[in-house]
Amino acid sequence: MAKRHLKLTGDLGRVIFMEYDLRNTPSLEESVRHSDMVYNLVGLDYPTKNFTLEDVHVEGAERIAEAVAKYDIDRFVHVSSYNADKNSPSEFFRTKARGEDVVRHIFPETTIVRPAPLFGFEDRLLHKLAGVTNLITSNRMQQTFWPVHAIDVGQALAEMIEDDSTASQTYELYGPTEYSMVEIAQLVDKEIIKHRRHLNIPKRLMKPAAALLNRLLWWKTTSADEVEREFIDQVIDPKAKTFKDLGIEPGELSNFTFFYLQAYRSWAFYDLPPATEREKREEKKYLHVIDNQ
Repeated sequence: MAKRHLKLTGDLGRVIFMEYDLRNTPSLEESVRHSDMVYNLVGLDYPTKNFTLEDVHVEGAERIAEAVAKYDIDRFVHVSSYNADKNSPSEFFRTKARGEDVVRHIFPETTIVRPAPLFGFEDRLLHKLAGVTNLITSNRMQQTFWPVHAIDVGQALAEMIEDDSTASQTYELYGPTEYSMVEIAQLVDKEIIKHRRHLNIPKRLMKPAAALLNRLLWWKTTSADEVEREFIDQVIDPKAKTFKDLGIEPGELSNFTFFYLQAYRSWAFYDLPPATEREKREEKKYLHVIDNQ
C-alpha cells in the first residue's frame, strides 16, 4: 500500500513493481532483463545493521551493472553524488567514487549523474531545516553547496532517455546559486515565520556520539560520516557536463521555499504571502522622494 500512489504516474499496466534484493543477483537480473534503459538510484545516506555504504554504493552498483551488461541493455544511468572522490575524508563520498569506477569498468557506456543536495517534496534539506528536530550542528552551518531542484534533476534524467549523446558522459547537476547552510536556514526561518535554534557541538565530540547513536538506535538519527560531511564544501568537476548541455535552466531555491514550506507556518500566518513579496512591500513603505530643487 505504501507504494500504491506511485502507480498513478503511469497508465494502467505501465508501472510494474519488481521486488529485488541488492545481494541477490538473479532478482536484479529479472528486474532489468526486459528493459531498454536502466537507472540506478539505489543509495544509502548512512550505514545500517544490514548494509554498509560499501555494500550499497560499490558492491550493489557492481551487481546492477553486471546485470545490465549481461542482458546488453541499451542505456544505463548511474546516479552518484556531488563530491564523489576516492580521497575524500567522507566514506560516503569515497564509496560513491569507487562505485562510479566499478560501473564504468563493467559497462563503459554508463552515464554518471552527480546531483547536488536536492530540495523538493519530502526532501532532506528544506524540511529538515524547518522541522523542530534539526537542532544539532558541528560546523556552525558553514558548509557551502549549490542546492538543486529535484524536478530539474528528474527532467535531466528524462532527457537522457532520448539523447544518446549522453552515453559515457558524466554530469554535475547543481543549482544556479551557491549557499551556505546557515543562509538556507535563514531563508527557511523567514518563510515559516519562526526561528529554529541550532546547538553547535564540536566535531571531536559529535562524531563518536553520532557513531554510537547510529549503532544503538534503530531509527534514523545521525551518523559519524554525516558529521564529517558538514565540513566538506561542494566542489564541481570542471570537466563534467551540466544542465546547460541538456538545455535545462535550473530553478532558484528562493523561488520555491514558500511552495514547499507553507505547511510549517502557524495558523496565524498561514495565508501571508511569500517572504520575497512581503519584503518588497516593506521596501515600498520606506521610499522617499528627494527634491533637489
